[in-house]
Amino acid sequence: MMRVTGAVAMSAVLALGAVACGGDDGGSGGGGGDSVTIGFMGDLTGENSGLVIPPKQGAQLAIDQYNAKNPKVKINFKTYDSQGKPEQASPLVQGAIKNDKIVALIGPAFSGESQATGPILEEAGVPSVSPSATDITLAQKGWKYWHRVVADDSVQSAGAAEFITGSLKAKKVFTVHDKQVYGKGLADAIAKAVQAKGAQTGTEGVDDKATDYSSTVNKIKQFNPDVVYYGGYYSVAGRLFKQLREAGYQGKVMSGDGSVATGLIDGAGEKNAQGALLSCGCNIDASGKSGKTAADFAAAYKQKYNADVAIYSAEGYDAATALIKAIEAGNTDSKSINEFLKTVSFEGAGKQIKFAENGALATEDIFIYEVQGRAITLLGNSKEAKASS
Repeated sequence: MMRVTGAVAMSAVLALGAVACGGDDGGSGGGGGDSVTIGFMGDLTGENSGLVIPPKQGAQLAIDQYNAKNPKVKINFKTYDSQGKPEQASPLVQGAIKNDKIVALIGPAFSGESQATGPILEEAGVPSVSPSATDITLAQKGWKYWHRVVADDSVQSAGAAEFITGSLKAKKVFTVHDKQVYGKGLADAIAKAVQAKGAQTGTEGVDDKATDYSSTVNKIKQFNPDVVYYGGYYSVAGRLFKQLREAGYQGKVMSGDGSVATGLIDGAGEKNAQGALLSCGCNIDASGKSGKTAADFAAAYKQKYNADVAIYSAEGYDAATALIKAIEAGNTDSKSINEFLKTVSFEGAGKQIKFAENGALATEDIFIYEVQGRAITLLGNSKEAKASS
């Protein structure tokens, strides 16, 4: 089995180079005759940084490997810590474009900040490749410079619904969300997908800054669902699952890709987190069983960071690789890089990378994970996964 290890525990050490105004991880300045600058944006120091440090590390690894070959055009890698907040992401991306002259951006990591920065990047003609933003509507904006290397929430909801109503045989499902772009979008999609398969649903939105969810917990207990699915990030999921278990709820608890981090276990408490199920478009392959590219990536990641690959590590690596391939082909300005991305196709560390016309990923596999002890263990593809109990 493949395991997610302590992305959150490593955050304080590994994010030292990232500051709110941007961190320089490989040179300064924008493009030049012998160098270009690629940015990375996401929550590097906030409460959900455990989801963003791994893809940042994956991207850094890809760029370090490229620069080590002493290419004609080297890549400067700059990080921008948005803390996942749209209001911080917008001025940061403006500065990255105007001052640092980035030719491309890896990120933003979250959907809300992607919504906010998309129009800015589009107007400037700077391509972006998100490793983790899954909101369905991002691909419906008509943006020509936007891309992602992860399946969206419609794909995730279909896969999760298949698992919930199939493997778990759930007849009643209660969805909870944080009222944000990503969380509400995922929860709504899950509810619609399980309804289509005959399940009865209930729903509730919660304040992601709150600590007491007793009102929601009471509604869930009255509804008595087989599964509670939370749409949002692990910081809130942990608190919610803890309060559900302490209130005596015995059904299954589940969340999406925003909760695939050991911070979920820390927030819920190890006992309360046991058996929690998670869906994700990410294939976290620490053992490298997916193929040679995955195996080589896992080994190099382990050597560089002394940690197993975690959520979106491979996606960060693959996003960077797509841009690197463009630069290797002689494309060093934003417009030509973006044109190259329309045709790029390669075996990534996590999955096959090829972009649809709207910038979305063509691959549609969803994977199911389960909390077992202090590990988050892969159960398999949503079509075949089975919960341990």
